[in-house]
Formats: sequence, C-alpha cells, structure tokens
Amino acid sequence: MRYYCKQLKDHYPIKGGTLRCYLFDNPWEDYDEAKNTWSRPAVIVVPGGSYYFVSKREGEMVVGEFLAKGFQCFVLEYLVSPQGVHYPEQLFELSCAIDFVRKHAKEYNVKEDEIFTIGFSAGGHLVADQSCEHNTVPDRLGVKLQCKPTAVALSYAVINDEPDTFSNLLCGSPEDEKAALKKRLMVNKLVGKHTPPTFIWATAQDGLVPAENSLVYATALARKKVPYELHIYPRGDHGKSTGEKEINGPADAVSTYEEWKPLTAWVGDCIRFFNGFRRGI
Repeated sequence: MRYYCKQLKDHYPIKGGTLRCYLFDNPWEDYDEAKNTWSRPAVIVVPGGSYYFVSKREGEMVVGEFLAKGFQCFVLEYLVSPQGVHYPEQLFELSCAIDFVRKHAKEYNVKEDEIFTIGFSAGGHLVADQSCEHNTVPDRLGVKLQCKPTAVALSYAVINDEPDTFSNLLCGSPEDEKAALKKRLMVNKLVGKHTPPTFIWATAQDGLVPAENSLVYATALARKKVPYELHIYPRGDHGKSTGEKEINGPADAVSTYEEWKPLTAWVGDCIRFFNGFRRGI
C-alpha cells in the first residue's frame, strides 16, 4: 500500500488544500498481461466541520471502508475560516483535487472516468456545491480543469442556510455581498442537468442539520431529472460517519447503538449506487 500527501497549491493557483492519498498497489504487477492495466475507481472523501475545522472522524475511518471494497481513496483537508479563507476557496480546492486525481490516474492506478466524491455535513455542502458549480470553476479560476465527478454522495449534508456553517464559509467576504452569497449557496437552487448522479443519506433524529435539507435537495434533483437515491434512517444523531460504534463512542443524545446501527448500511448502498455509474461492470 502507498500513502502520499500532496499540497494542491503546489500545482494550482489556490491558497491550500491537502490531499491525502491511500492507494493499494497493483496485486498483479508480476504478471505481464495485467501489470499495466489494473486500476480501481477513486473516491475523494470530504469531511465536515462547519467550515471551521476538518473532522478526523469523517476522514480515514471512511477511507477504511471504501479502500477495502475496491476504491483508491483520498481525503481532502480543505482550508477553513480560522485560516483566513472564504468561499469560493474550498470550491476551488475540491475541484483541483478531482482534476489532480484524474491527471495522475495512471500513476495512482485509478480509472480516470470513475472518480467519486463523498461529503459529510459541511463537507456534504461543499461536495453538493462543487457538483453543481463544476462547470463554472475553470473560467473562474483561470485554469483548465477536468473536475466533474462521476457521481457524488451527501452524508447529512448542509443544503440550506445553517447559521454557523454559512457564517464560517463567508467569514471575510465583503459585507455587501454576503446576503447574495447566502442565497447562492443554498445549493438546491443550483441543481441542473449538469449535476452528476447523487446518493443522499441522513437521519430523522438529526438535531443539528435536519433531514429536511436532504429532502429539499432530493426534490431539486428529481425536478431536473438527475439520477438520485435517498435514505432517511429513523435513528441517530448528527455526525455518525460510517455509523460504527467504535467511531461514535457509547453516547448519543437521542439513541443507542443498536437503534442507530441500521444506518451503517449506507456504505454498501452508496457503493452499489456508485457502481451503477461505472463502465464495464
């Protein structure tokens, strides 16, 4: 297995963004007929943290699940408000991360037309925003990018105006622009035919980012005839990550592990959804 840590600002005109790469080596490298053809789909994991920090629980733990099930994996640690950045820096960083993985597909044993993104909470907002604005980024950044994901997954994602998340994302933006930006960043309004297929999951007991966020976004996708799948699990508070007990600890404000355990099915359901948009399987 290989591990790389890439600084995206070394390759693109952006302020930051660390891409952590977790890659299986080619198991057939001793066989001439397969050593140059073996590759896997890629998933870029985008943790949450209200655009104020980047959650550790929604990074490597998620990688462990997807790495074991056939994906080359990456975690994007994007810059956040205490580091003096605001929208659209994070949008640019994720777009550059997708382009970087695509441009290094052969080196990383990645299928360049099978690059997926998964976002959690505020990271889900970023993934949704990027999936809707990917076609505008090259011109706005002034760089040629191939940054459309094959499909995306949103985990208890912020969609509408969640006060802390939007305040952090726009911290440092000109005051006279904030009201318009808040409306723009209600990403359900940005959905179009260019938006890639989207897997969505949330919990009905989420007291921080209500499940209505996911319902609103699914409705927007349906209206634009974008393929989607939606799961609202009845139990579990905000921030469950993969849902495993070891990650979440013994305490939950609204439910026990046995009650929220069914939501762990999201990983397998998401992989099945992603596989539906891969070629030749």
